[in-house]
Amino acid sequence: MRVAALISGGKDSCYNMMQCVVAGHQIVALANLRPAENQGKCIPLLRKREREAETQAEREAGSMQGAQRGTRYWVPRIMPCAEVGSDELDSYMYQTVGHHAIDLYAEAMALPLYRHTIRGRSVDTGRVYTKCEGDEVEDLYELLKLVKEKEEVEGISVGAILSDYQRVRVENVCKRLNLQPLAYLWQRNQEDLLREMISSNIHAIIIKVAALGLDPDKHLGKTLDQMEPYLLELSKKYGVHVCGEGGEYETFTLDCPLFKKKIIVDSSEVVIHSADAFAPVAYLRFLELHLEDKVPPVSDNCRTSNYIHHS
Repeated sequence: MRVAALISGGKDSCYNMMQCVVAGHQIVALANLRPAENQGKCIPLLRKREREAETQAEREAGSMQGAQRGTRYWVPRIMPCAEVGSDELDSYMYQTVGHHAIDLYAEAMALPLYRHTIRGRSVDTGRVYTKCEGDEVEDLYELLKLVKEKEEVEGISVGAILSDYQRVRVENVCKRLNLQPLAYLWQRNQEDLLREMISSNIHAIIIKVAALGLDPDKHLGKTLDQMEPYLLELSKKYGVHVCGEGGEYETFTLDCPLFKKKIIVDSSEVVIHSADAFAPVAYLRFLELHLEDKVPPVSDNCRTSNYIHHS
């Protein structure tokens, strides 16, 4: 079956693509929903941990997040709080943190990427979804309708694990478009899933934390294999979902067996979304990235050392 993968950049959508391939399907395109520019307000966390609330000009319009300079991709500097806030959309449906790197993600896979701006909001939040004008689900409909027309896909890869809210809405859209949703991770044991993702050579980093026990200074930028023991510990102590299904954390995939090249994060900054004393919400904003050719596997203790560089 020709399949388009609905991606956020995170580990779940990536691993579900891998399961689609194992099942004999062909991934022919990627689809992503992105936030509109200049939404929300956040506080950049500077190296000296001083907070600034600057106001500057609006960010340049355009679909590409970075301008290519040689082999490196630069994300335009958008230090003002109001602009940085566009990284993180308050959505029941979509992960938007890390969206600036999605174009590079598609290039790493050498696949066409279709993107659509999220213009709606969560209007119909009931257990059963029906078509609702102005709802963010209708943005998904428009995106997948376009992908089906252009790529003649029959199925959609979806990385949903636990959220009935998301499942019901994706199934609604797929039914209306006569597409088959493929959700191989649905209701799988999360400890097993995390272990499988790591052993399957998905190299993903934590790019957002939002739970008791997760510290922006300590855990942002860490890889899944580095975090696994601690996530299991937090699960036992506080009931944290080890795959982040409760919104505890989000990830971005830098490499996996489906990638032709790997993504390198050359510089990033920490942005504080909510400075809660016990469970601060913060995320990484990528500033500069580039692609590198993949080399033969190295020993486990070196495997993830080159995937992110802190500035």
